[in-house]
Amino acid sequence: MNVTAPVEVKMRRIAATDNAAIASVIRQVSAEYGLTADKGYTVADPDLDELYQLYSKPGYAYWVVELHGEVVGGGGVAPLKCSEPDICELQKMYFLPAARGQGLAKKLALMAMDHARTQGFTRCYLETTAFLTDAIGLYKHLGFEHIDGPLGCTGHVDCEVRMLKTL
Repeated sequence: MNVTAPVEVKMRRIAATDNAAIASVIRQVSAEYGLTADKGYTVADPDLDELYQLYSKPGYAYWVVELHGEVVGGGGVAPLKCSEPDICELQKMYFLPAARGQGLAKKLALMAMDHARTQGFTRCYLETTAFLTDAIGLYKHLGFEHIDGPLGCTGHVDCEVRMLKTL
């Protein structure tokens, strides 16, 4: 008889001790997909190594996903800079291959949007790139719609896919 152990997955708010692990995840996934700093992707963000500090601000939240005690992904939500005050941004959704295909990104995105609603946001914006087809499919499934141009000032100039959802 072949018995498999249950997968131990935890999704929790980021802690200061998670900074290095989630930055490593973001760098690994970015490298996997060719999302380089010179093109303005997340790996260029000056706060990448201090996400706990960034997401401890009012209106911000970030969750990490642990698989068997190791951080394998994460994502968050924050006010959209240089924009209307009711718009938040779904940010830094990155998952290592071991965490993909299990519905974790969907669960995390839904949690982030629920949090955004409690913070008074009525719309959620995101940016991604066209070759991340699985992510775009998820966002469409969650009710995000494509919009023609960028909102706010994210600095991610090569993220040519922009989507918006009413919360």
